Amino acid sequence: MLFRQLFDPQSGTYTYLLADTDAGEAVLIDPVYEQARRDSALLNELGLKLLYSIETHVHADHVTGGWLLRQGTGSAFCLSAAGGAEGVDRPLNNGDKIEFGSRYLTVRSTPGHTSGCITLVLDTEKMAFTGDCLLIRGCGRTDFQGGDAGEMYQSIHTQIFTLPDDCLLYPGHDYRGLTTTSVGEEKAFNPRLGGQLSQSDFVGFMNNLGLDHPKKMAIAVPANLKCGRPENDDIPEDEPSWANLTYTFAGIWEVQPHWLEENLSAAQILDVREADEFDGPLGRIPGATLIPLGEVAERAGELDKSRPIVAVCRAGGRSAQATVILRKAGFSDVANLAGGMLRWRAQNCAVEGGRD
Repeated sequence: MLFRQLFDPQSGTYTYLLADTDAGEAVLIDPVYEQARRDSALLNELGLKLLYSIETHVHADHVTGGWLLRQGTGSAFCLSAAGGAEGVDRPLNNGDKIEFGSRYLTVRSTPGHTSGCITLVLDTEKMAFTGDCLLIRGCGRTDFQGGDAGEMYQSIHTQIFTLPDDCLLYPGHDYRGLTTTSVGEEKAFNPRLGGQLSQSDFVGFMNNLGLDHPKKMAIAVPANLKCGRPENDDIPEDEPSWANLTYTFAGIWEVQPHWLEENLSAAQILDVREADEFDGPLGRIPGATLIPLGEVAERAGELDKSRPIVAVCRAGGRSAQATVILRKAGFSDVANLAGGMLRWRAQNCAVEGGRD
């Protein structure tokens, strides 16, 4: 069996590829919309046919790539029947088996983070994919989308902790660079669930987390309740070849800081901040041209349509809007700098001006 653990740095989401290489059949667990091109490229390179994209739950922090992958590969979209989404090809229930070649995943219902969470267990019970139910030394939150702390405690103890201690657990997210754990480790060391901690201990802990809602929740949940299907069934255009770009669910092409730093001569750098920011503490990208966002439409003629443009601002919001304005003005090769100057500085890329 082939296994790959893939990562989306924007949302901290793990996507898992499992395949029977003899049969050439594969499944993807929790694909991310912005990474659908990456996933498709990997499937093509490995000569695999994607049978299913499987969601462990309706996500609140990113949009699934399931619909986009279905359009490109003919794969079926799978989600818990309790998830309540429309357009699901295969609603899943406890005990269902998802087969690929001679291998299969068994569905275990593990509600608590949301009412429709599932854990997927490999046929050998040597690997399980827990979504946002059980994380590495943690667990998913339980304060929205039908979450219930008591239900999560029972799900983990009856459906995950009953697997063999050496069963490797692969979570839906991790924000510290951790990749995997095991049933035995989590039973012993999980600070929320391990050792002698009782259900009342767990519920008291979870009911007092006081977390803000995920930033993308207002976009992600409605989209995921439609299997990631965008308005008007808009399929992203073919990827431009002038840079290593990713396409966001908002319809924005983005470039990462390190690629741009290594290829500064490949594009015009358009800084759409205000003048005091351009000369301020964050500094500016070497060679950048300043045109504040409010002036971009009027001054677009100052830019060269024959050269690609990368727009930049403080955090990536204003510059994303600048790319929309420029496309309406007839510029074809336009991208946004992901994370703006904040990420540029955080990744120690070169700047003019500014201060530490």
